[in-house]
Amino acid sequence: MVTAGVLSGGVVAAAEASPRPVRVASAHAGDREAAANRAIVVHFFDQLFNHGNLAVIDKFVRPDYIQHHPNSPDGTGALRQYVTGLRAAHPKLHVTVERAIAEGDLVLLHSHSVSDPGDKGQAVVDIFRVQDGKIAEHWDVIQDVPDSTVSGNDMFSTLSAPRRQWPDPRVSTAKSKRIATTMFNEVTVGRDVTAFDRYAVDPFYQHNPQSPNGVAAAKGFFASVLENPGFSVSVEQVIAQGDYVAVHALYKFAPDDPGTPVLDLYRVRGGKVVEHWDVIQSVPAT
Repeated sequence: MVTAGVLSGGVVAAAEASPRPVRVASAHAGDREAAANRAIVVHFFDQLFNHGNLAVIDKFVRPDYIQHHPNSPDGTGALRQYVTGLRAAHPKLHVTVERAIAEGDLVLLHSHSVSDPGDKGQAVVDIFRVQDGKIAEHWDVIQDVPDSTVSGNDMFSTLSAPRRQWPDPRVSTAKSKRIATTMFNEVTVGRDVTAFDRYAVDPFYQHNPQSPNGVAAAKGFFASVLENPGFSVSVEQVIAQGDYVAVHALYKFAPDDPGTPVLDLYRVRGGKVVEHWDVIQSVPAT
């Protein structure tokens, strides 16, 4: 949600411990449906958080709205109460949607939320499931924007060419999804860091605040992580459009670790992963 920032998010049980299938937006869903869903969500989001227009809740949200933000109950009444309180505490709240990705019934917004002028703000990813033209379910992942980053790159810009923020409709969604998810699975599940050599290419722009640019740096980071035998990743959702692929997953560093929700966002150009953003959030005790 927008905790003094943006909308809300969810935690998933490890795939190894649960029979639930990974949610992958249907590759056969029409572009027209995805475009309509994206338009609904972007308009709803802007009106609700930047303008305080509560009427969009009744117009665009189902009464049985399911909420995965740890501090927010289900239902439209809770959402209305949350936004009212948020805007009362932060009347100059502004949320800039940097990217909007839609596939099937899922819409992902990658946003920069600033509660008060001068704040660094938060990086937020919101995922909405749209059913029959209305928002039915919501997840989010939220991370504070730091004062500086190791690479010198901010958490939002696009640096790879062409420097467009939203998905390129000329790029094959299916191909981008295959490349990015194969790399992700081979590294995190197959524990093979050489997958970066096969599927990514330098300069491999990095927007994680603690990571430098480059394939070698990505390999080095995961090599150190994979030394931990208790490390595991379970994927909950994959959403792709054009050259952008998002993987919503739970990272665990020990069997009894409640896990860390992470949204990894990749850009694929020319058959290679060229850029990476992520948003990372701790799981609360309850």
